[in-house]
Amino acid sequence: MTPGARAAAAIAVLDRVLAGEPAEKALTNWGRASRFAGSGDRAAVRDLVFEALRRKRSAAARGGGLTGRGLVLGLCRQSGQESLFDGLGHAPALPLPTEADRLPTDAELLDLPDWLLPRLEASLGPDLGPVASALRSRAPVFLRVNRRKGGLTVAIASLAGEGIGVQPHPLADSALEVVENARKVQTSAAYLSGLVELQDAASQAVVAALPLSEGMRVLDHCAGGGGKTLAMADRVDLTLFAHDIAPQRMVDVPARAKRADVRIALTDRPETAAPYDLVLVDAPCSGSGSWRRDPEGKWALTPDRLDALLAEQALILARAAAMVGPGGALGYATCSILRQENAEQVDRFLDGHPGWNRERELHFLPLSGGDGFYLCVMRRT
Repeated sequence: MTPGARAAAAIAVLDRVLAGEPAEKALTNWGRASRFAGSGDRAAVRDLVFEALRRKRSAAARGGGLTGRGLVLGLCRQSGQESLFDGLGHAPALPLPTEADRLPTDAELLDLPDWLLPRLEASLGPDLGPVASALRSRAPVFLRVNRRKGGLTVAIASLAGEGIGVQPHPLADSALEVVENARKVQTSAAYLSGLVELQDAASQAVVAALPLSEGMRVLDHCAGGGGKTLAMADRVDLTLFAHDIAPQRMVDVPARAKRADVRIALTDRPETAAPYDLVLVDAPCSGSGSWRRDPEGKWALTPDRLDALLAEQALILARAAAMVGPGGALGYATCSILRQENAEQVDRFLDGHPGWNRERELHFLPLSGGDGFYLCVMRRT
């Protein structure tokens, strides 16, 4: 496919996304209907689609409207590639007079929902602009080195042998940033053998900050795919339990644990194994710290949805706290940069639950390289 044909394909996919179809589904349907498209073409179209979603407001301003064509035209104008719209072959038609270029307003340049801006400004202060800029860009790819299989040196050498370039990242002692051939990672020997796992560097830093020690009984209360569960298992020998309100999310955990040579007990009734020395709550949240990976989430969040998440987080915290033994710890984490979901949620919990102290609090912003994350460790006194 020519660059112009790829732009036209991205326009078609984006029109379906703007009509309500999830981006992954729209891309899959386009790929199935476009057998002529090679792997490079599919990757390029995917990159265009997600770049347009990250920059939806500013691209629409530059492209003349909130349509698939407007978004891709806006991206092309931002990158100096408007000439792709020449109407030749399978390329998009020439821009119309109604598709005039317009400089985005300051608010449009942030590429964030208007209703959320006051809350983000209250949460981030002068970092709002730089964080918004980071969320408009593609996220780096990070790996966690499984030290039970080998250290950083072993992992770097193994990946280099397959043409995958990586470098250590300062956010976590187990983190490698992929700087070359990221799409080869999941078929590499290092990945298939369990030497490395895909995991954001800030997510790894959250686990590294937990008060883990040998022999502890630990519950990962919102385990999902088990990324943090596996990272905890790699740091020290634990009696480790994983729970998720939607058990199907944990379907891959046993295979991942086997590949990493660790043991994790899945449970749908975590209270039966309580008390625990540590309970980690990686709570459902807005995902605002990881919107560059999931730009659809940025535009799908509403005030009502945020209120529902805040209520759900409070209920999960109360349930998890009841399972912590005397002197034990409760870790509350989100991939959010909103103060309402983070420090203010902890404040509300502490106000309503005497006998707990805030022991440690960490904030990670996308400015540090990884996703935005929050962690508060509370101790039962």
